[in-house]
Amino acid sequence: MEIYFSHYYSETLVFLAVAGVVVPLFKQLKLSPVHGFLLAGLALGPFGLGGLESEAPWIAPFTINNGEDIGALAELGVVFLMFMVGLELSAARLWLARRMVFGLGALQVLSCSVALGLLAYILGQPTSSAVVLGAAGSLSSTAIALPTLAERGRLQTVAGRTSFAILLFQDLSVAPLLFMVSLLSSEGPVGIRLIETLGPGVIAVAALVAFGQLALRPLFGWVAAARSPELFMAACLLVILGTSFVTAAAGQSMALGAFVAGLLLAETEFRRQIEALIDPFKGLLLGLFFLSVGATMDLARVYASLTATLMIAIGLIATKATVVFLAARGFSLSRASAGETALTIAGGGEFAFVLLSAPISGHILPPDVAATATAAVTISMLTIPFLVALAERHFARTAGETKAPVFGPADGGAEAAVVIAGYGRTGVLVARMLARHGVSFIAIDDDIRVVRRARRQAEARVFYGDATNPEMLRCCGLSDARALVVTPTSPETAKAIVAGVRSENATLPIFARARDLAVAKRLYRFGVTDAVPIDVEPSLHLSELVLVELGVPLGRVIASIHEQRDEFRGAIRAKGKNARRRNAIRPQQADRAP
Repeated sequence: MEIYFSHYYSETLVFLAVAGVVVPLFKQLKLSPVHGFLLAGLALGPFGLGGLESEAPWIAPFTINNGEDIGALAELGVVFLMFMVGLELSAARLWLARRMVFGLGALQVLSCSVALGLLAYILGQPTSSAVVLGAAGSLSSTAIALPTLAERGRLQTVAGRTSFAILLFQDLSVAPLLFMVSLLSSEGPVGIRLIETLGPGVIAVAALVAFGQLALRPLFGWVAAARSPELFMAACLLVILGTSFVTAAAGQSMALGAFVAGLLLAETEFRRQIEALIDPFKGLLLGLFFLSVGATMDLARVYASLTATLMIAIGLIATKATVVFLAARGFSLSRASAGETALTIAGGGEFAFVLLSAPISGHILPPDVAATATAAVTISMLTIPFLVALAERHFARTAGETKAPVFGPADGGAEAAVVIAGYGRTGVLVARMLARHGVSFIAIDDDIRVVRRARRQAEARVFYGDATNPEMLRCCGLSDARALVVTPTSPETAKAIVAGVRSENATLPIFARARDLAVAKRLYRFGVTDAVPIDVEPSLHLSELVLVELGVPLGRVIASIHEQRDEFRGAIRAKGKNARRRNAIRPQQADRAP
């Protein structure tokens, strides 16, 4: 039993221990956890401490003895990442950013692939190897670059939005690049190879699209009607893994099937809830992927060719930075914005590891070449935060740019000024008034019948989801929203939403509907900006109608109604004043209070 446990579970425990230490530590250091996982894999892998098992058997439970053992599970990290990439796309968002995504993004991938491929060919690599190396080197790290830009407040600038567009196209290009490598690795005449490689893949993707159009929305609708988070999670995992296995069985990558599934679900009302549930899994499995990459890196081999590896890494960064700068200037970006974008995109990316891995490129790249290229990409990825800091220091001051959107917000979609939690009668009326005044919004509701009714009325901004889950609200863009409206009739639900939001954002204006005065007082204690008791407003409206009917001038009536409303609000606020100061008011709020 002890041997069984050690063999099958020790490396899983090591990974969980690394995740528990690496993520908090590197966030405190303001570095990407990706760096921590890569370094942990190097330190604990078979070419690090794991290689000492024969001399010190006691160290085995605390190391990764064979990086390939976790490779299959680590591949799920890329699968989940590609699913999220597909989920975050839609025709509207791509059309909004079409010039930068399909123009500059395509130019960057093609130009960098050609430039890096030519360098590899000049250095003595065969044509097929040079093509693979060039394609792998053209990709950059979305997992490192975007969080780094966000932490430094650069994501909303011209350079940040341009970098996002390029990274988005790179993510879109992964599936075609994987297909290209599969085609190169097969043997026989080109025509036969094309048919043998393309045929099963096209059939598999067509079958997935047909199945998805017919079955995915009814499946998730049925699951959502059960109101079981566990069942909804199981359905998500079934779709992701099922579509991945279909494309894998057709000889294509698992990531392709997950990407297609994400695209099919991107336009549905379940997109936000799926994103909120899957995002933590994606981060954890991506960490496992990077850990496995570090564990399979032979430090001795890298050290033996350290000079060549460092030169390749420097050449990769320099070539990509030069090409991206020239391409960005060709798209009319200023010198400062083009320079900042070039340094942000200059490093390597996680999908390069996929293209360079033995299962994908084993028939094309010799093991020593793949190992050296992987090490060079890793080194270039480690430099990304420093390159972003360098770009900000040298270019941000001369850019002369505000943080206004260039082609839409960072996610490429419509920016929501208001998030509405609950889309019953009150939520619908609030949404109508916002739309009448040109204010954008996103609404969520946990009743699939309500969501379907809104979708039938062509209201595409209403999504299925649980607003008591802070991750769900984050997926709806709450961090960029200007206000939150809370309308559920359940006091416990409203309290949970307000408490969850206030624990992360002390300044966001929150407006809530309350069942009565007692509930309103509790919501004020939890930090709402304003709570409207539904047993007060009808009384005020009724009083207004009676007074007008009796001949009291309309202006005096409206003034008195507003005065009475302010008295109610003041009385409710006063009773929760001390608690609100503890829970909600921060210096920023106090400064802007009237």
